[in-house]
Amino acid sequence: MPLTTALPSGTNMALTVATQLLLLLVWGTAVWAARPGAELLNVCMDAKHHKEKPSPEDKLHEQCSPWKKNACCSVNTSQEAHKDVSYLYRFNWDHCGPLEPVCKRHFIQDTCLYECSPNLGPWIQQVNQSWRKERILNVPLCKEDCESWWRDCRTSYTCKTNWHKGWNWTSGFNECPVKDACHPFYFYFPTPAALCNEIWSHSYKVSNYSRGSGRCIQMWFDPAQGNPNEEVARFYAEAMNGAGLHRVWPGLSGLALILFLVLT
Repeated sequence: MPLTTALPSGTNMALTVATQLLLLLVWGTAVWAARPGAELLNVCMDAKHHKEKPSPEDKLHEQCSPWKKNACCSVNTSQEAHKDVSYLYRFNWDHCGPLEPVCKRHFIQDTCLYECSPNLGPWIQQVNQSWRKERILNVPLCKEDCESWWRDCRTSYTCKTNWHKGWNWTSGFNECPVKDACHPFYFYFPTPAALCNEIWSHSYKVSNYSRGSGRCIQMWFDPAQGNPNEEVARFYAEAMNGAGLHRVWPGLSGLALILFLVLT
């Protein structure tokens, strides 16, 4: 006699399917919630000079040295970041005359953060540009770092608000277009937020949080005290992971209800 198994029918079958689906949703939710957003942590951008993966670089140059224990930049990149017109991007900081040394230090540190930090994953976005496939967008820069950048650069000169575009590159490095006159920084950037938010096409967004809060990225930090941006990246990665779960759960639970109603 062939062995047969009785299958549920009608309402029982609907209840069985709906129950199994709900159990699957609960399991999937638990798995999702357990994910720490690891794909956003300890990563390098797919950009012009970044390494594929972060790793130690014991000899990083001067202002890039805070990242020597774990860096997305090479030693050579860190050295070039300190030059006035380097091979990195052929960008001339002194396009309206020499920047004040205290001002230029912020731009070097900004370059080091961009090139070396493995803690910018939560803000990496894909782009279709000839020189990079990814960029950062709206990184929450600690308000003190932004304010000191603006304060130290107020009396230096520039000719543009957005330094990513609109330059005259005919000489091989950036020069001011004829229509853009040189003025002190405060003319183009009347507030700290104007400087930090606009100068690199909203790569940064000045934060209301302070240094040491664990909620904003520090451009400057003492490596002897550890890298505070690791905690910040982890916080935002977990927050983004939770937001994704919040968005997807209503749809999944709604699907379970619809299937239950259809089958009963």
